[in-house]
Amino acid sequence: MLEIKEIHTYYGNIHALKGVSLKVERGEVVTLIGSNGAGKTTTLRTIQGLIRPRQGNILFEGKPINSMSTEAIVRLGISQSPEGRLIFPRMTVQENLEMGAYLRNDSLGIKSDTELVLNLFPRLRERISQKGGTLSGGEQQMLAIGRAMMSRPRLLLLDEPSMGLAPMLVSQIFAIIRDINSQGTTILLVEQNARMALTVAHRGYVIQTGQVVVEGTAKDLQSNETVRKAYLGES
Repeated sequence: MLEIKEIHTYYGNIHALKGVSLKVERGEVVTLIGSNGAGKTTTLRTIQGLIRPRQGNILFEGKPINSMSTEAIVRLGISQSPEGRLIFPRMTVQENLEMGAYLRNDSLGIKSDTELVLNLFPRLRERISQKGGTLSGGEQQMLAIGRAMMSRPRLLLLDEPSMGLAPMLVSQIFAIIRDINSQGTTILLVEQNARMALTVAHRGYVIQTGQVVVEGTAKDLQSNETVRKAYLGES
């Protein structure tokens, strides 16, 4: 479904991604794990067209998307729940969800998908008329994921969905990620909580200083000595 081939991305003169390659097959959850500043978020931003790679190719369903606008990439079926949530704080939950569907004009489909999101996140139904900025951190994360789902993506990019959440909420968010995937949405998950990420992922990649250094099935990564020491907190 998604194939990244040797992409090099820069911030000015800073070489952020140094030949990153990865694949995401239809129906998978693939996780990209690594420490702060490793290049995880930059990878998602490059896929979404928010940053242009200077070298390499990004293919979605076999079609190059390197030079496409972010809007066109969303129309193709790639949507992102960004790091830090970035909801609209002065808009209600309902209005935030509607913003996720801004490229659509099928009112019945939008209404149906709103119901799907509210069924996934019952807490949002309870807060439907509440301003986004008044929600708790966990509720804002639910809203950010729900808003991304409103474009009806075939590939959902999730950037640090557990960041800043209490352990109980982290478990809840990851259970919902499983549900979203089981309903047919392919997911590329960026996550510092490697232990949780590997419980929901089929495969994973480890990125360090802009380069993929380890890849494999989730089971392989869980048993990899380097991964266990560096990211799973085992000695």
